[in-house]
Amino acid sequence: MSEPSTPEPGRPGAQAGPVAFLGLGHMGGPMAINLVKAGYTVTGFDVVPAALETARAHGIATADTAAEAVAGAAVVLTMLPSGKHLLDAYRGTPGQPGQSGLLATAAPGTLFLDCSTINVDEAREAAELAVAAGHRAVDAPVSGGVVGAEAGTLTFMVGALPEDFEAVRPMLEVMGKRVVHCGEHGAGQAAKICNNMILGVSMIAVSEAFVLGEKLGLTHQALFDVASAASGQCWALTTNCPVPGPVPTSPANRDYQPGFAGALMAKDLKLALNALQSTGVAARLGPLASEIYDSFAAEGGAGRDFSGIITDIRDRSAH
Repeated sequence: MSEPSTPEPGRPGAQAGPVAFLGLGHMGGPMAINLVKAGYTVTGFDVVPAALETARAHGIATADTAAEAVAGAAVVLTMLPSGKHLLDAYRGTPGQPGQSGLLATAAPGTLFLDCSTINVDEAREAAELAVAAGHRAVDAPVSGGVVGAEAGTLTFMVGALPEDFEAVRPMLEVMGKRVVHCGEHGAGQAAKICNNMILGVSMIAVSEAFVLGEKLGLTHQALFDVASAASGQCWALTTNCPVPGPVPTSPANRDYQPGFAGALMAKDLKLALNALQSTGVAARLGPLASEIYDSFAAEGGAGRDFSGIITDIRDRSAH
């Protein structure tokens, strides 16, 4: 285990307890780095050796196991691929030496802060497990992508009891520019999937409109100039425009390098679909968007920005 960082007196994290950060990938790594810069004492763990190496290069202490990272932590922050990963980590493998779950390893009263994007039901189950084990629980999925993680400008959608939200707010404000308390356990995940369902549906609509405009002889700039100042205005158009030119910073100008990858949009829409089905909402566009992005990810779009869906629409259009 490498030596933990030492916070400087007067810095924002100097009075905070130690943080265990589990999941140091493309999002988690930069988030952990920003915590260290703010003076938090962070011990990280990841199953990928390269992620640990990068973390150490940026001053993050690392542990050999998740349990080692969690021991003595006041906050356990998780950024994991799925709800199954989170629940398995919390529970561990009963009866197997060295496989105790994080909830059993942590000191009583530890604050478990999950920033993964998972099913609402899984988030609520994770919170129930944590509380039953004598801990505190917060779900706080993020929006803003890798760029936001690196810049510390993420948006956090938080599900927590009011007192737990206030306890974790200073840490979230280090990693993000907007922190919204959406309700109690699971509400953060609910807000995340509802928002991303809007985003997925609107990107498909914007992309279809641009392909239609091409067929009708409109230039991309002309359509953008009209729609961006009229009732068609939306984030998918004005910030993440799916054609090169009108918005120079959009991924379309970088051959659709993400950004927010198609695989992640497919995942989030699948979570939205699960929630739609479990609640009985008579949605039509959400399920269709999920189907479209599933195909896009499976047919080469997984690693491209989700705005690259326009190339799929264009390819499927009659010539």
